[in-house]
Amino acid sequence: MVVLSQSALEHFSVIKTYKPSSCVFSEIPVIDIKNPEAKSHIVKACEEYGFFKLINHDVPLEFMANLEAQAVKFFNLSQSEKDKAGPPDPYGYGSKRIGPNGDVGWIEYLLLNTNPEINCQKTLDVFKDSPQIFRSAVEKYITEVKKMAYEVLELAADGLRIEPMNVLSKLIRDEKSDSCFRLNHYPPCPELQTLSGRNLIGFGEHTDPQIISVLRSNNTSGLQICLRDDTWVSVPPDHSSFFIFVGDALQVLTNGRFQSVKHRVLADTMKSRISMIYFGGPPLNEKIAPLPSLVSKEEDCLYKEFTWCEYKYSAYKSKLADFRLGQFEKNVRSNQNQNHMSPI
Repeated sequence: MVVLSQSALEHFSVIKTYKPSSCVFSEIPVIDIKNPEAKSHIVKACEEYGFFKLINHDVPLEFMANLEAQAVKFFNLSQSEKDKAGPPDPYGYGSKRIGPNGDVGWIEYLLLNTNPEINCQKTLDVFKDSPQIFRSAVEKYITEVKKMAYEVLELAADGLRIEPMNVLSKLIRDEKSDSCFRLNHYPPCPELQTLSGRNLIGFGEHTDPQIISVLRSNNTSGLQICLRDDTWVSVPPDHSSFFIFVGDALQVLTNGRFQSVKHRVLADTMKSRISMIYFGGPPLNEKIAPLPSLVSKEEDCLYKEFTWCEYKYSAYKSKLADFRLGQFEKNVRSNQNQNHMSPI
């Protein structure tokens, strides 16, 4: 757990708080990946919400449980031991600070590169007693989650009638794919009872910049998404399923047909939340633009072409809640569409 100092309340004054939402999202699209109609269900969910829950997947529950156990082991280390894996560069251990632009949250995390050619040695050195156990748990989990992400993107492409069917999945299959994996820990904070039942923000509202995000968490609540009418709703946790998010890059590739979704996490006052997220990104030099098959004529193209490196750098310079896609829009869009595309 994060050690609270006597100045814990000073942290509260820096980190935003919210009253917990009483609105639980009961209409989450739940998609059985083995359903013959899965491709059309995925398209509908990505168009309407940019988000859905995936069930009946092939990721072994054992892999999910083993990695969670390793994450708990890491986050239960002393602060001085965890700090040996930081500061993040961007890979490694971080606490409270989210990025370089002043965003903070009640969170600690470990960010890993998923490219096997790039090792972040300082994150592995933390597990002095069992580094191979940790590495094995991460690799087994990521290997299976990647396969699932490829399948989801191929079903989406098929549902959109895009050819070839791997036009999206090949971007994250590429050996130079700029993908990453994040383990998040949102510690409980009973002291918040002194703040009239409000919850600390664990991770502020934003959209994910990559193509696709695959989230799995323990059974502690906290995840919220923003609906099209700007209502924030809580997403009930499910430790055996995955939650899929459309990223900004996928929104551009589909010319706005799929929408990236604003989301955030509120820290629980009594229970810790552990989450693990695979962010599937393209190679740094990959050009991102609406797919020609989804643009009937040039004037319908909503976005300028850019490389993933350019967008990633732009996102890195922004705050979490900034509307990152705005500067890459090709045409002036209606206020309604701009509101729909606000960042998480």
